[in-house]
Amino acid sequence: MTHAVPPRGRGPLAAREARLAWGLLLPTIAIVSAVVILPLIAIFWISFKPIGLADLRPPAPVVRENLRGDGEDLRLQYRLRNSSQDIAITGVTLSDTLPEGLTLRDADDRCTVDGADIFCDLGDLDAGGRDEIELFVTAEGDTGPLGDLAESSPPRLTGDAPNILTNLDFTLENFTRIFDGSEFWGVLGVTLFYTVFGTLGALLVGLFAALLLDRSFRGQGILRGLYLFPYVAPVIAVAFTWIILFDPFSGSANALLLQMGVTRNAINFFGDRPLALVMVTVFEIWRYFPLSFLFILARMQSIPEDMYEAADMDGASPFQKFWYLSLPQLLGILSVLFLLRFIWTFNKFDDIFLLTGGNAGTRTLTVNVYEQAFAVSNIGAGAAVAVVIFACLLLFSVFFFKVISREEGL
Repeated sequence: MTHAVPPRGRGPLAAREARLAWGLLLPTIAIVSAVVILPLIAIFWISFKPIGLADLRPPAPVVRENLRGDGEDLRLQYRLRNSSQDIAITGVTLSDTLPEGLTLRDADDRCTVDGADIFCDLGDLDAGGRDEIELFVTAEGDTGPLGDLAESSPPRLTGDAPNILTNLDFTLENFTRIFDGSEFWGVLGVTLFYTVFGTLGALLVGLFAALLLDRSFRGQGILRGLYLFPYVAPVIAVAFTWIILFDPFSGSANALLLQMGVTRNAINFFGDRPLALVMVTVFEIWRYFPLSFLFILARMQSIPEDMYEAADMDGASPFQKFWYLSLPQLLGILSVLFLLRFIWTFNKFDDIFLLTGGNAGTRTLTVNVYEQAFAVSNIGAGAAVAVVIFACLLLFSVFFFKVISREEGL
């Protein structure tokens, strides 16, 4: 007689373990959500709003306090202005405390004074508007420097104004602007060229370097360390080294080409189309192939040697051993590297910005985000481009996992 075995993971103990596990994971989930999800939501929110760089600070009344005159003829002045040139502020009020040693003689009609407390109701302050309040006071004895006396009690301002960051007014103007015309599609094409060829090139060069160093020989450790130099060196240092090396006037590369008779005129490697795009792609390959090299070499050294010994006994050539033994074992790590390098290269900004500044046909989507947000001062359009980048990478990831990748666990 057989007894039915209850399904695993459904008993009271398993339920308590699950609750404990979720309780332990909750702080991590909250931190990840705060670090990743909240900024992502903020970018989506801003992308649907016509926000400029000046709109990041909400409209607010600004005041400057001065004490002018001498002797009994002293004036306490408050000069106010609206920080926004487009939005009015309503219900503006000013509160302050009369500095010690001063006695009020006359006040503005909009102000009331209760002892040393000053309160002024200024009503509305138009967009870009200014206002001024004067209170006539008398000094009692030696009050010291007038500037220090006026700053002894900073005034307090209140006012209401709509905040474009928090209101519920949304628009598609930012997306209409970035998709209008052929400029966006040209930038997208440059981004895809830079990403695809930079990623594939880094993988191929990394694979070639791993094949070279897969065998033990004297000086192997030193050579591996030299291979890592492009990746660990500061990007600003290697970028300016390349700029100096390929400079059309004083660069060593041009001097060598001219002396060898390869070219009659100096070549502007980072200033001519489409050569500049090719050069930044080559820089991407050179700088990031060590990462692929490390992962591929580690995977190759984990392949059992028995497979290669059996292949040698069967008379397999080096190419056949690579194609039929090594490459199938490397497909998993190559897939992961391709995914990671594609995402990182698609989001790459600093390399291109340091080499060309996005000029000469090297303007990618990430450079476009910077130009829209800071050069043009259109934060909303910059956020819209960032949303497009996120959508492109999301589509690529779904396509990669559904169509390209056939490895288990990927």
